[in-house]
Amino acid sequence: MKAQGEPFCVIELGAGEKLPADPQVFKAVVVLGGPMNVDEEDLFSFLKPENDFIQKVLKAEIPYLGICLGSQLLAKAAGARVIKSPVKEIGWYQIQLTDKGKEDPLFDGFRESDPIYHWHGDMFQIPSNGLLLASAQGCPHQALKVGKNAYGLQFHVEVTDKSIKEWCDEYCETDLPGRSGHAKSMMEDYWKHRQAFDVQAQKLYQNFMNIVNNSLSELRLCHPERSEGS
Repeated sequence: MKAQGEPFCVIELGAGEKLPADPQVFKAVVVLGGPMNVDEEDLFSFLKPENDFIQKVLKAEIPYLGICLGSQLLAKAAGARVIKSPVKEIGWYQIQLTDKGKEDPLFDGFRESDPIYHWHGDMFQIPSNGLLLASAQGCPHQALKVGKNAYGLQFHVEVTDKSIKEWCDEYCETDLPGRSGHAKSMMEDYWKHRQAFDVQAQKLYQNFMNIVNNSLSELRLCHPERSEGS
């Protein structure tokens, strides 16, 4: 978004910042991850208003991209359950696009042979108005689409060496007990896969921005009074 001169703001819900009442002030919404479960609303007070906000996003058909927890929140807002994944995936794994995923513009140019980074123990189910776009042997629900232009990715395309190290320092003892060497191997794999991984991530980001811009073009045609959001 910076490279394309797109204005954006970051709302840190965990730091007490609030969501706007009307998501139509935005032309797209991106929701990132976190260590909490979608149902821990008693422990994390922002989860309930976030769920309400995402439901408004879906109703307004605002393009949405949710990563890890953001994908699970999307599924919950659309009426689906979030359950334990058959396999807790922490590290580098390949995914396979479904037939619907291969046809979807979000995954245009995506290479299934390249591994993607994961850190999750839960898995979203597919809502009644959703499509499964990607799967994997250990965790069969890897990417979904809800409605016209809301997407959820169980895997991470946004990580860097810095974020992987921070997550390992913070969560390895609880998520990977007795497997201290796994953190080192994940970092080694990052440097091995980095070039291809960055290309994949940038391609996916551009695909999402194309979806956003196409949505805006349609909005201007159908509802010119609603096309001024940033």
